[in-house]
Amino acid sequence: MNEENDNVEELVFVPENPKDELAAYVNEKFKNAEDSRLYDEQRWLNSYRQYRGLYTSETQFTETEKSKVFIKITKTKVLAAYGQIIDVLFAGQRFPLGVEATRIPDGVTEAVNFDPKNPESALSELGTVHGFPGDGRDIPRGATQESLQNDMMLGAFSDDLEDIKDKLKAGAGLTPTAQTYYPAQKAAKRMEKTILDQLEESNASKHLRTVAFEMALFGTGILKGPFAFDKERANWDEEGNYSPETDTVPRVESVSIWNFYPDYDANNMSEVEYVVERHKLSYSELRNLKKRPYFDAEAIDECAEMGYNYVRKWWETDLRDNETQYNVDRFEVLEFWGNLDKTIAEAAGLEIPDEYKEMDTLQVNVWVCNNKILRLVVNPFTPKRIPYCASPYEINPYSFFGVGLAENMSDTQTLMNGFMRMAVDNAVLSGNLVFEIDETNLVPGQDLQVYPGKVFRRQGGAPGQALFGTKYPNVSTENMMMFDKARALADDATGIPSYSHGQTGVAGTGRTAAGISMLMGAAQLSIKSVVKNLDDYLLQPLGEALFAFNMQFDFDPEARGDLEVKARGTESLMKNEVRSQRLLQLLQMAGNAAVAPYLKIPVILRELGHAMDLDSEKLINDEREAFKQAEILKAAGGLPQKEQQAQGLSPNDPTGGGAGNIGVGQAPVPGEQGFSAPQNPAQQQPQEPAAAAQLEQLLGGLRQ
Repeated sequence: MNEENDNVEELVFVPENPKDELAAYVNEKFKNAEDSRLYDEQRWLNSYRQYRGLYTSETQFTETEKSKVFIKITKTKVLAAYGQIIDVLFAGQRFPLGVEATRIPDGVTEAVNFDPKNPESALSELGTVHGFPGDGRDIPRGATQESLQNDMMLGAFSDDLEDIKDKLKAGAGLTPTAQTYYPAQKAAKRMEKTILDQLEESNASKHLRTVAFEMALFGTGILKGPFAFDKERANWDEEGNYSPETDTVPRVESVSIWNFYPDYDANNMSEVEYVVERHKLSYSELRNLKKRPYFDAEAIDECAEMGYNYVRKWWETDLRDNETQYNVDRFEVLEFWGNLDKTIAEAAGLEIPDEYKEMDTLQVNVWVCNNKILRLVVNPFTPKRIPYCASPYEINPYSFFGVGLAENMSDTQTLMNGFMRMAVDNAVLSGNLVFEIDETNLVPGQDLQVYPGKVFRRQGGAPGQALFGTKYPNVSTENMMMFDKARALADDATGIPSYSHGQTGVAGTGRTAAGISMLMGAAQLSIKSVVKNLDDYLLQPLGEALFAFNMQFDFDPEARGDLEVKARGTESLMKNEVRSQRLLQLLQMAGNAAVAPYLKIPVILRELGHAMDLDSEKLINDEREAFKQAEILKAAGGLPQKEQQAQGLSPNDPTGGGAGNIGVGQAPVPGEQGFSAPQNPAQQQPQEPAAAAQLEQLLGGLRQ
């Protein structure tokens, strides 16, 4: 290891021009990051060998040990943790990211309503948009229809509501016939669909699975993006000729932890000053860089002419199970993202934007190969960010890189291997006879090996006295008991119990179905913390970066608003089956007149569609479409009476259930059609608290 690194260090590069100085700066940062993570590389390599079932050179075997067995419990645990993470992340068959409007959105109104039955009264009354007096929001409390006529306030609804814009009222509708529209919510759904479509095109789910695997094994997973990428789309003209089209789209991809060199003085990505990614490119891959924007074609040609420069690191031999030395026909290309002194950038030929004229440093992206600058640009993202996300499996509070599952159980894996080797050696020994031979009774010079049909020549003594067979005691049971104890310690060290990945013979609480359910629930706690790290350190930053990317490079006015990205990894811990069941119970409670006014039926329907892995936007009408359908049903006479009765609805029900009206409306009062008082009012009173308690119980379950 040291010899190979020493050979590399002998190559001293002396800058001759400003671009050479920049290349030397990038190489220096790379070398510093490489030296700083040597200890982590050793940790990762030990974890990899442990996963593969390979003994390290540090393992010392005694001369009497015959068995070299390696029990790969680490592999079982890593794959179990990886499977649980993936199961949680993709329980809903979609990428775990969402976009929602803030509770009090700025710039786009939260809600407006329109009352087709009484538009004049709606105009005369003031509604409440949000907040409280003096909260400083862009939309004032009590906004009128004049303020709502601004297209920016209506957001994505500005065109849809053009014909009734002068009749809108701020806030949610308070009358049974009023229709409420949610511009901020619609903008959020549009942005969410855009982001999910981009992630699907980028095959982000595959890359996230790779990240999750390296998280479980090594302790840290790296995802790169979003970054602009020219994607080729298949296209055939009218004559059948293939003429592909090229679109610039955001892309994400996984980055191996072995090729990622961050600023080691930082503890997470929000603190890094720079990052270097090491690429291993073939000749054709290097030449193809000329097709990408802002790459120097002349520098790429010069680099290719200089020949391959890739030098294997000390750990690559172990990773590839190859002990032989060979030349690597590849180019080593360093991709640098970080802060750079403005004078060095100017000297290297970078045109400094006006906003950086008064600054001493600026953030750049530099590609270097063979000390040639292949690319030099100012970080194009606004706000400035380094396009990498790093998520730990278990947080190491004083290091950038986290702790993986393999490292947590390294000691217990060593114990299990030791006890298993002892058990195997003892079983082999006890399963065979140990012979004592009296050579004085045998003819000298004989081979003393014992095998079937063996003949010993005896020269004296009584028969059977020259050769004695002794059976060695079998103590492998005690060794296996210690093995099982070490395995139980591995369960505790990793938080992944053996019964969660198929081990049978669980005693005690785990012998019953209810007990197994309790144990599995407890086992999810450790995975929950891992998925929470994914939410905080990867999914949330990635979603915010995609949001900013779309607003900067693909601005869509219909997706504009005070929106926030939601990482939904931990949300999937509550199975969709349970969530949908609770939502259905909540929806059924809308038939209770005491509970119905407190429920948002459209929201429940959309959440129910989401829990059932359905596209709510395709299946459920928005408020405007729902009103139109209600008017059509009303004009047609509503549902047939028998069908209404089968659904527990009254054809004269003014709450909206039987007459086709959208929304809950108001319960009938004495003297109105549809009112029916209970025979014994005293018996009816306890039902309302019971319904309220049931409602609170359901809501509590949905909040989990």
